[in-house]
Amino acid sequence: MSALYIIPILAILILVHEIGHFASARMVGIRVKEFGLGLPPRVFGRERGGVIYSMNAIPLGGFVRVHGEDGSAADHDSLHAKGKLQRTFFYGAGSMMNFALAIILVMVLIGVRGEPVNHVYVAQVEPDSPAAAAGWEPGDRFLAAGGSDVNDMADVVTTTNDHAGDEMSVTVLRAGENIDTTVEPREDPPPEQGRTGIQITGSPRASLHVGDIEPDSPASEADLQAEDRILSVAGRDVTDAAIFSIMLNEYAGQELDITVERAGETVETSLTVPEADEENLPPEIGLMVQQDIDADSVPFWQIIPLGFVETWNILTAFYEGIMMLITGEAPLDGIAGPIGMGQLASEVLEVSPEPAWIALANLTILLSLNLGILNLLPLPALDGGRLLFVLIETLRGKPVSPEREGMVHLIGLVLLLGLMFFIMFLDIDRLISGDSILP
Repeated sequence: MSALYIIPILAILILVHEIGHFASARMVGIRVKEFGLGLPPRVFGRERGGVIYSMNAIPLGGFVRVHGEDGSAADHDSLHAKGKLQRTFFYGAGSMMNFALAIILVMVLIGVRGEPVNHVYVAQVEPDSPAAAAGWEPGDRFLAAGGSDVNDMADVVTTTNDHAGDEMSVTVLRAGENIDTTVEPREDPPPEQGRTGIQITGSPRASLHVGDIEPDSPASEADLQAEDRILSVAGRDVTDAAIFSIMLNEYAGQELDITVERAGETVETSLTVPEADEENLPPEIGLMVQQDIDADSVPFWQIIPLGFVETWNILTAFYEGIMMLITGEAPLDGIAGPIGMGQLASEVLEVSPEPAWIALANLTILLSLNLGILNLLPLPALDGGRLLFVLIETLRGKPVSPEREGMVHLIGLVLLLGLMFFIMFLDIDRLISGDSILP
């Protein structure tokens, strides 16, 4: 049922986006005919102040219909009677509102929760890869790359791409020791391997405590007890959930040394880790781990600038993700439509160590930025496609005929709807097969 959280999230994002178009139209004097949620056919509508407010049958978006958008009118309050800057403002306002919403939510999280300290790890190393040649191991934590500190996964991805074909210095933390390495990211890596041949994972700094333990499980046989604080595994300090999960994977089918703190005393034990039932998932040891996220408080005068910085980092990571999809470095099975987003919401809530409202706020931030960027892509029927025609008009010195532009956007809309339905079927197939949408 937690998947249903995606309904109000998407409704808010679409509403905010269309409010941007609605308000910008009013600001530049374009007459609004209809403000609609969903795509036609119309289910019902009510006229107020000359504007029809409608709910429509296809719940895959929204729209603001304005006077003269088809080029059939040249009145002073029609869209095509306005200048290029006014039309650019109108077309881009929806995405700008999505960006603004994301920035505000980021600032709220920083102000209320503080700033988590993210750790980034090597999760898996491909044989005969640059990472293997550099001596990297699963569980290594990135401290610096290319001469700059690593604060999140985007830092690793961006720096690695910037050094493609060149040597890159990397400092990792392994079992309490700083290790300096050198790696040469590949310019043309094999599919789904990345430039250095690793998978990375990240987790906020946190202390880990033992929660529920299943009877007759490996955790029970290791004499782990509820409320034990996990201090180290396999000689590596446990400062977050990621390193614990990575070490479980690495020691599948072997003995894993664990050190815990119990009632103020240090206790050492050994855990027999079973083989993993599913690929890329930690082995089941019958233990529920609880996290206490350790966030640094932020002075109030730093909240606004830090909010912009964090939002920019998310945008950078999103851009890198798109480029990896285009180049084949990342699989396409992570693309999702509304159904897949519902699955994503459910899985995020299930695995998130933070309160539900923080997990949902983070998801809303990510989806709001995604919606803003995707709408600015120069594709027909999207805001970016309409902005492209404004640019063509600027370069040509005269506009493309409304009939031709309208036909292009109509064809684009049909193709876009077809793509959305295709993605919906992929989402349904993922649900039926029981595959996770999370990496």
